[in-house]
Amino acid sequence: MSKTYYDPADLRKFGNITEWSEELGTKFFDYYNSVFQDGALTAREKSLIALAVSHTEKCPYCIDAYSKDGLQRGITKEEMMEAVHVGAAIKSGAVLVHGVQMMNKVNKLDG
Repeated sequence: MSKTYYDPADLRKFGNITEWSEELGTKFFDYYNSVFQDGALTAREKSLIALAVSHTEKCPYCIDAYSKDGLQRGITKEEMMEAVHVGAAIKSGAVLVHGVQMMNKVNKLDG
């Protein structure tokens, strides 16, 4: 079995972050759990958003967690992949729109 930098077993240890800073860890988890409750968006919709963001942030732990969470909430494979494509489109657009800065700088220097 090959080892990777990310150990999938570490996801189960996430709750342990309170050990070294109980007050801040507890505040984080209170906030985190509140965010994912039904509100203007359903918990299902929030799970799908979290899955897309997990990919743009390249967090393997989050990808694992929200793939599983999504399946448990009835999110289809097609919906998951479409959400990943939405994230990819926004990420690539954000990179490309910064090309305007380069163009402005080059035009200013090129004179």
